[in-house]
Amino acid sequence: MLIECPWCGPRDETEFHYGGQAHVSYPDDPSVLTDEQWARYLFYRDNPQGRFAERWCHGSACRRWFNAVRDTRTHQIVATYRTGESAPVT
Repeated sequence: MLIECPWCGPRDETEFHYGGQAHVSYPDDPSVLTDEQWARYLFYRDNPQGRFAERWCHGSACRRWFNAVRDTRTHQIVATYRTGESAPVT
């Protein structure tokens, strides 16, 4: 499978590392969270069937993090975009 790095172009999937769900905001003040709230931030993630925004790292080349929209049923990556950008409409 080829993954399109936003900086390096298409590369083999073996060059990349999965980093979990994209667009998960760090709590404004983690010290005020209860243990349950902190656990939800750390461990609870969406697990949809279909298109899902994920974080990936191009570990074997530019070493930059980026986001990808991947279909969890087929594993097809339908779009990639730089961190900080909005998810493309797919």
